[in-house]
Amino acid sequence: MLLGLYFKPSAFPQNQPAPAVPVPNNFIRIAPDGIVTIVAKNPEIGQGVKVSLPMIIADELDVDWKDVRIEQADLDNTKYANQSAGGSTAIANSWNPMRQVGAAARQMLIAAAAQTWSVPESECTTSSGKVLHATTKRSLPYGQLAAKAATLTPPDLKTVKLKDPKDYKIIGTPRAGVDNLAIVTGKPIYGIDFTVPGMLWAVFAKCPVFGGKAVSANLDAIKAMPGVRHAFLVEGGTDLNGLLSGVAIVADRWWQTKTAREKLEVKWDEGATASQSSEGFARQAEALAKEKPMRSLRSDGNVEAALSSGVKVVEAAYSYPFVAHASLEPQNCTAHFKDGKLEIWAPSQTPQGGLNLVARTTGLAPTDIKLHLTRIGGGFGRRLSNDYVVEAAWIAKQIGVPVKLLWTREDDMTHDFYRPAGFHFFKGGVDGEGKLIAWRNHFVTFGAGDRFSSSAGINATEFPARFVPNFSLDTSVMASGVPTGALRAPGSNGIAFVMQSFIDELAQAAGKDPVQFRYALLDTTPLPLPTTGGPGGGAPIGFNAKRMRGVLELVVAKSNWGKRNLPKGTGEGVAFHFSHAGYFAEVADVSVDSSNKVRVNKVWVAADIGSQVINPLNAINQVQGSIIEGLSQLMGYQITIKNGRAVEQNFDQFTPVRISEAPPEIETHFLKTEFPPTGLGEPALPPLLPAVCNAIFAVTGTRIRSLPLSKHGFSWAK
Repeated sequence: MLLGLYFKPSAFPQNQPAPAVPVPNNFIRIAPDGIVTIVAKNPEIGQGVKVSLPMIIADELDVDWKDVRIEQADLDNTKYANQSAGGSTAIANSWNPMRQVGAAARQMLIAAAAQTWSVPESECTTSSGKVLHATTKRSLPYGQLAAKAATLTPPDLKTVKLKDPKDYKIIGTPRAGVDNLAIVTGKPIYGIDFTVPGMLWAVFAKCPVFGGKAVSANLDAIKAMPGVRHAFLVEGGTDLNGLLSGVAIVADRWWQTKTAREKLEVKWDEGATASQSSEGFARQAEALAKEKPMRSLRSDGNVEAALSSGVKVVEAAYSYPFVAHASLEPQNCTAHFKDGKLEIWAPSQTPQGGLNLVARTTGLAPTDIKLHLTRIGGGFGRRLSNDYVVEAAWIAKQIGVPVKLLWTREDDMTHDFYRPAGFHFFKGGVDGEGKLIAWRNHFVTFGAGDRFSSSAGINATEFPARFVPNFSLDTSVMASGVPTGALRAPGSNGIAFVMQSFIDELAQAAGKDPVQFRYALLDTTPLPLPTTGGPGGGAPIGFNAKRMRGVLELVVAKSNWGKRNLPKGTGEGVAFHFSHAGYFAEVADVSVDSSNKVRVNKVWVAADIGSQVINPLNAINQVQGSIIEGLSQLMGYQITIKNGRAVEQNFDQFTPVRISEAPPEIETHFLKTEFPPTGLGEPALPPLLPAVCNAIFAVTGTRIRSLPLSKHGFSWAK
């Protein structure tokens, strides 16, 4: 039985182009022995979607999980829609459609059984891959009904009956990743592992300065080196997300390409970006902060008057740096051009975008390009861009044999699409009762005119907007040639740090407990929502204070906030943030010794991601991973731009948290609410940074206003 179910593309509001006509969105195969194969259409980057989406289908189909097999789909715009991974959108977008897929298949199997027995469908039920007729005590396994069911017309998805959540058998239960065994035993399932017979290896050297062009190179000397088959200049273009100028080297073995590259001598036209630097951006931001903002994103009440009347007024400048994605698997792609067609194997988060980019760049028709999805060894937003895909495709088209492009770690870190740096200049005031009455933020970041650079923006409704009667959010932008893009929890990963840290400063000024101060804010009657949202990756306009209050109360209760007897040198910090439709509140227990050695002893996490946690095992994994990645950003992650290029090139300079430095315990609690389920690949990360920084203040009295901690003399305790 091969079942195709149809959805309108408008039902999937993502940034990927939808098919022009409705096409099968998912396929279920039922074999005669009852084994059910479910196709996982989205890229798997470690977020667990390869299991969670099939879990939803399998539960509504009413089969046992032991009888389910999962296959990864290739990119196919004639069969699937929205094959992408990003924004924690998979569950939100697919919850209803995937349930409908399973329920419709179940309904067709019931119909087939009812026809076989000549009984009403209403008398038939299902369980564990069988259709049951209680009156006659008959049953038929799905495998015996599949052929007949396949001849039936699929039902209208709007009419299919979905399970009552109390009857779920798979949804809400822990399920291991389908690839776990292959991963821990080193099976070649990632893009970096992929090979084909006759394949050559390629490197692509680009200008160290972003957007620079290759003028000339010692190509003859490179071609004479052992194993080298090809070496040529690539003209490229100016789009940092596309094919840039550089030098391609292709050889029989990877080590030969790497060795040849070390002898490469290129004359570069570095361009205007060579004059830019992190230090220069910081100076420019400080100067802009003293000038009239370029534009206002939100203005409520009379901020200046409220500040003048405030009993306590706090002024502070916060900032965060550029950050690289640093996924464990460097960028790579395999491509083969033959007989006018191109076949690609790519670990891409946006494969349709990659295919379209390749088509535009090479001049091939999209129908002449086939793209296979490989498992991705970490993306965190880096593989939303497909520069490495188009590089491999371009090289393959020039040489006509299979070629694998593999970036070095240095390539990966110095040619990233970085989390944008940001500069926030705050002024806030509290009244005699300790109530927050005024908030002003002049946010300086990157962009041009009224447009922010990629992932550099902020929403006009970012909390505490609407919850402070006198509030202004202004912005000024700086021109930059540094490529920026989405990093896990884009926008929010920096915004939460500054917002929740400054709220803590105001709580201290007000003489209030940080939790009680936040309760008071959340209990404020909010100003009306705007009809449209602002730019950036921060909070959507639908922030729900009651939901945030719920997770804050939960984390306070679970951590026993303010009631534990903390040892000397230990403090606790709290923070919350709303991003990617997830409500998260976190408490960090942190120790700091006399030499500024920091240890995060424990983190409590409370989350509201709606009515269902599809796979609790993977959900906890995502939360723990977010916390640990947040700690890396907190202490050691910083990309410094100097002379238009990235200074940090490898993990010795861009240091992730080690096992010995991670918290011994991360305790996670989910607060189930009546809202539709959403994803959690991203929203657990943002509150971690301010929670730890607020705890450090509680211990040391030192307020952290810029990241990473290492530049302030802090380091991890071993």
